[in-house]
Amino acid sequence: MDHPERPVPIPEPQKERVIAPPPEFNRNVMGSSAGAGSGEFHVYRHIRRREYARQKYIAERARKEEKDNAFHEKIEENKKTAEQRTAKKRAKRLKKKMKAKIKKTTDAKASTKGTKLDQEEEEDDAGDNSAHSESCTD
Repeated sequence: MDHPERPVPIPEPQKERVIAPPPEFNRNVMGSSAGAGSGEFHVYRHIRRREYARQKYIAERARKEEKDNAFHEKIEENKKTAEQRTAKKRAKRLKKKMKAKIKKTTDAKASTKGTKLDQEEEEDDAGDNSAHSESCTD
């Protein structure tokens, strides 16, 4: 961090190695068995080393693909469970919201009914008083 204005080199990922095709077998090579010349063993050893490296690469690639597939399956499973939890919580929120809305409307209706009843009682009381006052004057 001595020079923050200087760009930081970010290395590029390694390119995937290209696999060599399987070797064509040379039947003249005697291998490491008895009777082979001194030069034949080196040819055999080179072919054997290349084949083992090729098999190792194929096994590593298969293992990597298997791990990638398992990882992607795990990711999909996690997404699915998260979506299920989210849907459940969403349903719960909507249910709570609807209950609150229904309660609010019923409370509003009850309060309007209550005010109407209070007004009617007042009118009845006023009507009773006027009737009472009229009967008293008679």
